[in-house]
Amino acid sequence: MTVLTDRYTRAVDYAREAHATQTRKGTQIPYLYHLLAVSSLVLEFGGNEDQAIAALLHDVIEDCGATHAAAIRSAFGDAVAAIVVACTDGSAEAKAEHATPEARRADWTARKQHYLSHLAEASDEVLLVSCCDKLHNARSIVQDLESPAVGVSVFQRFTGGKSGTLWYYDALSRIFSSRGSPPAACFERVVARLHDAATH
Repeated sequence: MTVLTDRYTRAVDYAREAHATQTRKGTQIPYLYHLLAVSSLVLEFGGNEDQAIAALLHDVIEDCGATHAAAIRSAFGDAVAAIVVACTDGSAEAKAEHATPEARRADWTARKQHYLSHLAEASDEVLLVSCCDKLHNARSIVQDLESPAVGVSVFQRFTGGKSGTLWYYDALSRIFSSRGSPPAACFERVVARLHDAATH
């Protein structure tokens, strides 16, 4: 059994403060909800405390800025920082450099391709956190697709659009399955539902 210490409590507070003004795309749901959900999935699939903490912090660099990397390393150690960095496909500053939709789409495609290549060789610890992150994201998209109030308009929230989003989740599923990540089978089923809901 994974025992959670006061480090985990401090990580929840760190994530809450870092993402305090942010919400999930297209909603008024506090962003912390996603981070807690991903951390819960990590624990459900056998992760240790470092992985559960990294799950709480996995979007801090990407959404709040690159300066958080050193702060995370100082507060939570090298193992947590390494997972967070490995789960980051671009800093908030780097993404902000692209002003036009075309530039953002090109940057998105390049970042996702690089991230997929990186995952193919990432450690099992990184794979677990990444897979749980993508699993929760995919479940949220399916939920919106199946909602009459949202439906396929959910894809308007994403830089990759419908085709890019479906491509990305397919590619992720293949990698997680080939690497034998514990949540891979669950993720594969959710991606199948994602395709079904996107085309009906």
